[in-house]
Amino acid sequence: MKSKKLPNEEPEKVNSKKKLSKKKKRLLAVGLVLILMASSPFIVNAYVKSSVKDRIIPVDKAAKHDADCILVFGAGLNLDGSPSPMLADRLSRAVELYDAGASDRMLMSGDHGREEYDEVNAMKQFARDYDIPSENIFMDHAGFSTYESLYRAKEVFKAKKVILVTQEYHLYRALYVARSLGLDAYGVSSDLQSYSGQAYYNAREVMARCKDFATSLFKPKPTYLGEAIPVDGNGDLTNDSNTNTNLNYKSR
Repeated sequence: MKSKKLPNEEPEKVNSKKKLSKKKKRLLAVGLVLILMASSPFIVNAYVKSSVKDRIIPVDKAAKHDADCILVFGAGLNLDGSPSPMLADRLSRAVELYDAGASDRMLMSGDHGREEYDEVNAMKQFARDYDIPSENIFMDHAGFSTYESLYRAKEVFKAKKVILVTQEYHLYRALYVARSLGLDAYGVSSDLQSYSGQAYYNAREVMARCKDFATSLFKPKPTYLGEAIPVDGNGDLTNDSNTNTNLNYKSR
């Protein structure tokens, strides 16, 4: 006598397999999303670096570009208010570029949002100590970030062609942002020594490149804009004693 099959036995197995299949698909989808999330910073990082690496040039080639200005990014101060080692090297390279004829204008862009912290005057004084005329040195008191420094270089200081001076790890991001804003920019590395904490800076820069990659897509306005001070004019207009300077970085 043949045994009878339970009427619901096969459908239950089929449903169980379907549920298992759906669960596997969900897990696979979640896994793919997690992989993409984990790898995307490295993909963006690689893209940013590869897209501008040909814009990093030596001093002798930069000297032939006749730029509107040499833009130096702030990099912190010592406790006595003098430039940090990293910033001092940026400034030394900028002076070298000035002497080589890369541009007859320097734009010192840094943080001077508080009276007790003043990167830009320390930067200008460094250049003055090398006999660069005060009127040829502009100060951007509201260069609070790489993006803001470059945005203001174009919109406030009316620069079109610039030589960017910073350490190589930072140059890739600076050049990428500059290009996204429509600046014709080249970069010269200022790695004149080994720096304490460089491994940390390198790791942090990966995420900074991702952040500025996104910022460059939306192009928000900087914290401050203000009146135009063309870089082909008189840099003393950006001195603290000048009213226009205060309007430039203290008015929204």
